[in-house]
Amino acid sequence: MRSENEPEGQKARSFIEEARRAQIVASAIEVIAEAGFAHASLARIAQHAAISKGVISYHFAGKEELMEEVVNRTYGAIAEHVVAKMEGLTTATGLLRTHILAVAEHMRGHRTQLRALGEIFYNLRTADGQPRYGINANEDLYRAQEEIYRLGQRNGEFRDFDTRVMAITHSSAVDNMFAYWVANPDHDLDAHARELADLFERACRA
Repeated sequence: MRSENEPEGQKARSFIEEARRAQIVASAIEVIAEAGFAHASLARIAQHAAISKGVISYHFAGKEELMEEVVNRTYGAIAEHVVAKMEGLTTATGLLRTHILAVAEHMRGHRTQLRALGEIFYNLRTADGQPRYGINANEDLYRAQEEIYRLGQRNGEFRDFDTRVMAITHSSAVDNMFAYWVANPDHDLDAHARELADLFERACRA
């Protein structure tokens, strides 16, 4: 059984190993989104991936580690898309708008991932029963968003306000935009994102 938290010096995974892990993660997302977290057993995920449960156990220490990999890969893909869209932008207003619009643009084609994330965030617990992805799990995201707001305050684009409060509000608004869209498939996600970007731009403007 191999753990994601392998010791330093462990040889890099082969292309085949990475491909197998990606396959397992993709099947986990589909099963969680369709059946829910509680019914997404390793056996069911293995069946969906057309592999044995032992193959999953070789690559992941257990369900918790697999769920964490789902979250990490999903957020990694979002970050890669958003960073590419923000590259070259120099104004805080441009960065702020692009962040909101680019996240929506990426996730528009990944509704199943959003449904799976919602299940994991609501159900995955630590050993002491606390949510694995509670409010404090967003700390890195809050800090990154604060940097945009501080840039705007330094260069005079944005008024004076508490950047942490704005970052928390920003993150919550984006999360709820996606939650509403997942629950209401006919909702216009792009229009919602544009309205949200307009709202934050007006709220911040000097």
